[in-house]
Amino acid sequence: MGTVSGVLAVLLASEEGASGGVSMFTPQLGLIAWTWIVFVILLWALSKLAWPMILGLTEKRERTIADSLAEAARLNAEAKANAAEQAKLLAEARTQSSAFLATARAQAEKETAAALATVKVEQEEMIARARRDIVAERERAVAEIRAEAVELSLAAASKLIGQKLDSAADREIVTAYIASIGAK
Repeated sequence: MGTVSGVLAVLLASEEGASGGVSMFTPQLGLIAWTWIVFVILLWALSKLAWPMILGLTEKRERTIADSLAEAARLNAEAKANAAEQAKLLAEARTQSSAFLATARAQAEKETAAALATVKVEQEEMIARARRDIVAERERAVAEIRAEAVELSLAAASKLIGQKLDSAADREIVTAYIASIGAK
């Protein structure tokens, strides 16, 4: 460190000798006055020309930033409103789909009940028709059996009596007799 201060002392001493004893670090009033005059002129020129432009650009930048922030806030509010609207629409869609499913289930149950009722009615009709057919078939079979019994009775009686019984009166007598046997 002592070497650096020694070098500075040598430089200052050599400069004093070169400029006639005046150092660069010595204050000079003429140089100070001209420095202040140039500084004031430069300050005035900057305040009239550069500062308004710099302030204008700064204010324009501030407005741009403020506008951007306002736009971002507006878009954020719109996004929140859209999200709320979508949530509302989604809730409505879920409600509607639940209602639709409930209606569809009720309709399906109603149609199933109607189909079961129709099948039951058709089944009962088929059973009634079958019973009627059975009764009719039974009556027809009984009538055939009676008719055959009349024929057999007449044939047996004619063989016993030895003559042929064909008259309608004979048939009526045998039919009445068979009917009286069937009633017992």
